[in-house]
Amino acid sequence: MSQYWSPIVSTLKPYVAGEQPRIQNLVKLNTNENPYGPSPRAVAAIRAAADDALRLYPDPSATALREAIALRFGVEADEVFVGNGSDEVLAHTFQALLKHDKPLLYPDITYSFYPTYSRLYDIDVVEIPLDEGFQIRLSDYDRPCGAIIIPNPNAPTGIGLFLSEIEALVAAHPDAPVVVDEAYIDFGGETAASLIARYPNLLVIQTLSKSRSLAGMRVGFALGQRPLIDALERVKDSFNSYPLDRLAQVAATAAIEDVEWFEACRQKIIATRDRVSGELQAMGFDVLPSQANFVFARHPVLSGAEVYSALRAEGVLVRHWNKPRIADYLRISIGTDAECDRLLDVLKSLPAAR
Repeated sequence: MSQYWSPIVSTLKPYVAGEQPRIQNLVKLNTNENPYGPSPRAVAAIRAAADDALRLYPDPSATALREAIALRFGVEADEVFVGNGSDEVLAHTFQALLKHDKPLLYPDITYSFYPTYSRLYDIDVVEIPLDEGFQIRLSDYDRPCGAIIIPNPNAPTGIGLFLSEIEALVAAHPDAPVVVDEAYIDFGGETAASLIARYPNLLVIQTLSKSRSLAGMRVGFALGQRPLIDALERVKDSFNSYPLDRLAQVAATAAIEDVEWFEACRQKIIATRDRVSGELQAMGFDVLPSQANFVFARHPVLSGAEVYSALRAEGVLVRHWNKPRIADYLRISIGTDAECDRLLDVLKSLPAAR
C-alpha cells in the first residue's frame, strides 16, 4: 500500500515511545511517569467539568490556563503557549523557529524526538557530542548555527546545567533562537523562565506530565517573548485550533495552582532518587548524577541488555537503548519506595552485582 504514500513518509523513522504493557503486578519504571497521582484539585476540576458543556468546543486560547502559568512563572499571559503535551509544543517549535539556512544544533545523546522532528521538517542538523562524562559542553556550541535546542536536564542522562550556563549559551547566540526543553527541571534544576524578559531569542518548554502527574491529560507549554509565541500560534492555528480539550484545560489549571501538592510530590521523588542512586553505587553501578525523575546507570560487569532482560523476567520494566556509547546503560524511572525496593532486590540478586 506504500504506493499511496507521500514521498516523505518512506524516509521517516518515527519516535518509539516507551512500552506500555498490560501485565499484572508489573513494576513499571520505563517511561518516567510520576508514581504519585495528580493533585486532588485537578481530579476534582475534571469531575466538575465533565458535564453538558462537553458538547461545546473548548477555549481555543486556553485563557485561564495561560493566565495561571503566567502568574506562576512571572511572565505575561501572551508570553505563554500551550499545546497537547510538550511533544506537540516541540513539534510546532521545530516548524516555527528551528528551520534556517544554518544548521540546528543539539546533543548527540538526547531526547530522541529531536531527530524525528528534524527529519519530518527537513531541518539541517549538527549533533554535538556529549563529553566523556556525558555532559553538554557549551564551548562546543560556539559555532555558526541557525538555532539550538537542548534539554535541561538532559535525557536520558539526567545531567543538568546551571542557570548561569544556560544564560551564557543564550547570550552567546543573540541572532539564533535557543530552546531549553525543561521536561525534568522540577526535580533538581533551576528554570530559565527568569531569563525570558532579557533574551528575546529564548524559548522555555515544560510539561505537566512529569512533576504534576498529568501524563494522561497531555498538556505542555512554552514561555517566551511575544514574537516567539506568535510564531508558535501561527503554526498551531494552521494545524489545530483546539489542541487542549475542556478537561485538560481545567485539570492543568488546577495542577499549576496547587503549589503545595506539587512541592510535596517532587520532594518525595527527589528523596527516593537520591536513595536509589546511593544504593546502586554501593552495588558497583556507575550512576550518572541526575537532576531528573530517573537515573541512568551501568552495571559493573553485565551488559545493559542482560540487566534489562533479568529485570523484565522478574516483572521490573526499565528502558534500554541499543545505541553507541549508551548500550550498557539503563534509564530507571523513580517509582514509589516500594517499587524501587523491588528493583533493588532484583539487582542485588544478580551474581556480578555483589
